[in-house]
Amino acid sequence: MKTKFSLENKGVIITGGGSGIGKAIAETFAAQGADVYILDFNMNAATNTAAEINKQGFQASGHHCNVADYKQVNKLVNQISKMTSIDVLINNAGIAHVGNIESCTEEDLDRLYEINIKGVYNCARACIPLMKDNGGGVILNMASIASSVGISDRFAYSMTKGAVLTMTYSIAKDYINDNIRCNCISPARVHTPFVDGFIKENYPGNETEMFEKLSKTQPIGRMGKPQEIADLALFLCADEASFITGSNYGIDGGYITLNSK
Repeated sequence: MKTKFSLENKGVIITGGGSGIGKAIAETFAAQGADVYILDFNMNAATNTAAEINKQGFQASGHHCNVADYKQVNKLVNQISKMTSIDVLINNAGIAHVGNIESCTEEDLDRLYEINIKGVYNCARACIPLMKDNGGGVILNMASIASSVGISDRFAYSMTKGAVLTMTYSIAKDYINDNIRCNCISPARVHTPFVDGFIKENYPGNETEMFEKLSKTQPIGRMGKPQEIADLALFLCADEASFITGSNYGIDGGYITLNSK
């Protein structure tokens, strides 16, 4: 029997794949047979994650990439396309910001736009022509519960993730006849090194208390795990999900639905 959710012989690009959710996706996809290309602004993180994957007998390579720079993205994507077909693009790279519109400076807004919105645009624009030539592909964008509901003090972040959601819908609609599927995942809070660093920086001495408080903002009573996001990503990018496009998948411990009641 064929292995379910196999990605054997598929080339996969993952942005922000050096740590957190992106790292879990890279490891999971590689274990399913994919040839994984990790694009990250942090070259050490990218190469270290790739080395860990290769030690396990799977295929991965790390590459420095600023997703906000289209020329750099396009050059790297074209280089990768000479080594493998680009079957899957995971737009995972992103940055956060805490604050309302008054505390969000123009510089803050531009910085989040460059990575969270333009980064998705740059990578998708570079990959789609290659996917079309190859007979199809899959694009999976990392959105957020902030795409769908209002969250206090997340003005700029919510703005960018709302754009990711609607870009997903547009790409799915425009390229359905090219056999390119496009979906997005909307996580609630996920326990990553970023969360630990955020708590340590902003709540020194109260790390345990704040971790518990943030965990309980999800009705299920805990944060998500990077592996849980990676497993959903695997399903959506595998052939078993070939009937799914233009969809947003909440993975949020009940946050959107149960907090609205």
